[in-house]
Amino acid sequence: MTTLFLISRTMLTTAKSIASTRPTITRVLQLPPAIRTFATYSCFRNQQDDKLLQEALRGQIESNGFTLMAPEQQKQKKEPAVPRPSSSVLVVSPNNQVLLLQRVKQSSSFASAHVFPGGNVSAFHDGEPSAPETPERHVDSEIYRMAAIRETFEESGILLARNNGFGRLIEVPEAEREEGRKLVHGNKTPFPQWLAKKGGRADTEGLVPFTRWVTPTNVPKRFTTQMYMYFLPTMNVTPLSGSAQDDSEAEIQIPSPTTDGGLEHTTARFLPASAWLRLAQEGRIILFPPQFFLLHQVAQHFDGLSAPTAYGSISRDPLPREELEARRKRLLEFVKTGEPAWTEKCISPSVQPPRDGKRREDGRVVLGLNRPGPELEAANTGRKGVADQCVLVDFKKEGPRRLAVISREEAMDASPKL
Repeated sequence: MTTLFLISRTMLTTAKSIASTRPTITRVLQLPPAIRTFATYSCFRNQQDDKLLQEALRGQIESNGFTLMAPEQQKQKKEPAVPRPSSSVLVVSPNNQVLLLQRVKQSSSFASAHVFPGGNVSAFHDGEPSAPETPERHVDSEIYRMAAIRETFEESGILLARNNGFGRLIEVPEAEREEGRKLVHGNKTPFPQWLAKKGGRADTEGLVPFTRWVTPTNVPKRFTTQMYMYFLPTMNVTPLSGSAQDDSEAEIQIPSPTTDGGLEHTTARFLPASAWLRLAQEGRIILFPPQFFLLHQVAQHFDGLSAPTAYGSISRDPLPREELEARRKRLLEFVKTGEPAWTEKCISPSVQPPRDGKRREDGRVVLGLNRPGPELEAANTGRKGVADQCVLVDFKKEGPRRLAVISREEAMDASPKL
């Protein structure tokens, strides 16, 4: 604690010195992230005392899962990591449930968390992504779509692919699917080539873009992740707790999701979006802010909730196919709305200081979702995120806890309302 105090004091002095010269916004933004935080506070809140500033620094940095670095470490700090291209998919089941996989404890990212299937773009399987310095690196493309479909297959065994002859979803026997997962994951066979041998092609046209997320600069591993939705065919009558095999009229047999044998995931399961959200709020699973936020949006259209955050109010009654389709239509109409539309929104979460300079009484931090990340801001692309909603979160050692989606106006109030 003494070391932390001394480091805080050093950075406080540095920031105050910088602030005393009344730097321009441009100069402040060019500072190292931790000092930038202090300089910002000093420029616009220079009436606050030292204790408040120390707490602001420590709270912002530790809330993101990092400890303050010693001065000599600060000097050696490298430029922010270049975001790696990646894709992720909200796979929607025949009864409008969403697939989540649980990451293994040993994972270098999102350890033990429940995530959508997805992963890094592979030049071997998907194609070469655009150069890091180009805005095109952060734009939906066939490369990102191929990565999304390949990763879904590797991680869950579900093939989002069409038959070359009839155009319906391709069906591959289980043994061949499992063999293919190993070949593709091990880079023994290019995914498109394996699909072609089975008489199919990746259904890239069936993917619906649903925001892009760029990892903040204070995280060692950064990603530019294109999120998609994919809707598996609905069935005639499907209870929320049922499965595709319950319907005798089904023309396509959707395989149950399975893990990759423990390489990256330990469980694979479809549940209603509201059920996943409730499990996270009860502390029974770990969801990171992007997954929680997108599931919240889906729940508003799929689950017939009595209130936006009343995740336990979902009905378990069977739904006719017409209603399942109607709810999908409402969600698809929703993602086309907004300025920009949800299909084009680019989000780089950032910790927001409350308007009165004090931390929230409930201990949670506010993640703003309106900025697209430094790479896109520097390129003046005009990309934007979500301005009217924020995520509240309590970052713990094991992962994010006590998440909630709330309006920006409410989130910036230091007094908890939830």
